[in-house]
Amino acid sequence: MPKDDAGEDFGKLLQEFEKKAPRRARNEIGLGDTVRGRIVSIGREQAFVDLGSDKSEAMLDLIELHDANGKLTAAVGDMVEARVVDLGGESGGVVLRRSFGRGPDAQAELAQAFALGAPVEGTVTAIIKGGAEVLVSGARAFCPVSQLDLRHVEDPAAFVGRKLTFRITRYEDDRRGANIVVSRRILLEEEARVRGAETRARLTVGAVVAGVVTTLKDYGAFIDLGGIEGMLHVSEIGHSRTARPGDVLAPGQQVEVQILKIEKTDDPRRPEKISLSLKALAPDPWDEVSRRFSAGTKINGTVTRVEPFGAFVELAPGLEGLLPMGELGAGKPLRHAREAVKPGQAVEVTVLSVDPERRRLSLGLGDRTDAVDPEDLAAAARSAAPGRLGTLGDLFKNKKI
Repeated sequence: MPKDDAGEDFGKLLQEFEKKAPRRARNEIGLGDTVRGRIVSIGREQAFVDLGSDKSEAMLDLIELHDANGKLTAAVGDMVEARVVDLGGESGGVVLRRSFGRGPDAQAELAQAFALGAPVEGTVTAIIKGGAEVLVSGARAFCPVSQLDLRHVEDPAAFVGRKLTFRITRYEDDRRGANIVVSRRILLEEEARVRGAETRARLTVGAVVAGVVTTLKDYGAFIDLGGIEGMLHVSEIGHSRTARPGDVLAPGQQVEVQILKIEKTDDPRRPEKISLSLKALAPDPWDEVSRRFSAGTKINGTVTRVEPFGAFVELAPGLEGLLPMGELGAGKPLRHAREAVKPGQAVEVTVLSVDPERRRLSLGLGDRTDAVDPEDLAAAARSAAPGRLGTLGDLFKNKKI
């Protein structure tokens, strides 16, 4: 097949071009890159930053190193982080910027921040329909309520007055002024992805990690482990029966949890499902139950649940005993335990038997000196009518006391 002369000529030209202008190497900097460097000198208007032997020296306006009171906050030798905004400034060097919209050309800098995807600072001034009004370098911007935070915002008004960092997602300038839309969520998601990659490398089943409570649900709490969230089910909050996670935890609370399970998912946003436990790190109250509550121990407790066969009484956090119907009725027939006691009611009981292996405590009302063997209690339950637990009262009728 004959060669295509035009294609051959183009190939030669491309090779010549690549020899003269090689592709950008990994260690070269580009427009919009975030770089770190050391300040090597400070002049009247600019500071010069060494970006490394493989890069170059860059310029940073001195105003970028002053605080709100005009005080210089950096010195020669300090490390700074900034974004590349120009690769060929007036002096032909690299130009850096740490913040946008601070100088006399604030509006032009905002347009530049939009083009580079650079973050800007803004103050939430009001909540309006659909979102928040944000003042960015004297210009009004709009932030949709869904873009204020990583998660659903219950009370947007709580953001009013806060100075936050945003990314400009829309910038249109016309005769009537600039139309600016910003997002805080985009930056938070990027930060979470970076932290998540670091966290993911050290997460293993059984590991004990620190986290922060982010969201409370009826079924549990979500815990931020560092860019990755795990689920703390209500049953794993503690040994005590917890009705609502909000009774024990609060958003923003720091906790230490153990990883119970890590399961892969098909969701690219949540590539793993992590199950957590607080209970696993707490002492098991049943380990010392025989020592603390031997048969015959008299103690005050609180009714936690009522069932057709009796009432459960909490003697200590995580330790519940059963007060059967025969004890509650005092010889009178009852259709349900609620006819005698109710949840939250304080009662005085006596421990009749302890079975640590099966995690069972049998209780009697008032001051009792008799005890029931766990096997006898189990036999009473087996002989009871279907759907009904044998009572201690029935059992005592057949015992000599």
